[in-house]
Amino acid sequence: MAFGINRQELNQWKQAVSRGEIAYLTHYWLDPRFPGIKTVTKVGCNDLVRLEDWCLQHDLSPDYIHHRPPFPHFDLLGHKQREILIQEQLWEQLERFRLL
Repeated sequence: MAFGINRQELNQWKQAVSRGEIAYLTHYWLDPRFPGIKTVTKVGCNDLVRLEDWCLQHDLSPDYIHHRPPFPHFDLLGHKQREILIQEQLWEQLERFRLL
């Protein structure tokens, strides 16, 4: 279950993904399969080649891309989530979701 974002933020992410941009959306998330994980960052892009390249640039396997049209995305969790958000200088998301 996702929470901690509003409709405007979700719509902005969807629009960026639809334009073929690499877009980041962090939100609170609870899933019993991932104990201790409280947030996820969805990295989306409808240009699958670009999204696959993004995965490879960050040493992530493109095999874990969620091919869910019209918003394919990769779920970032844990230390890799924090590391990439810092690299991308997404300070607002890092601070808001207490990932620093």
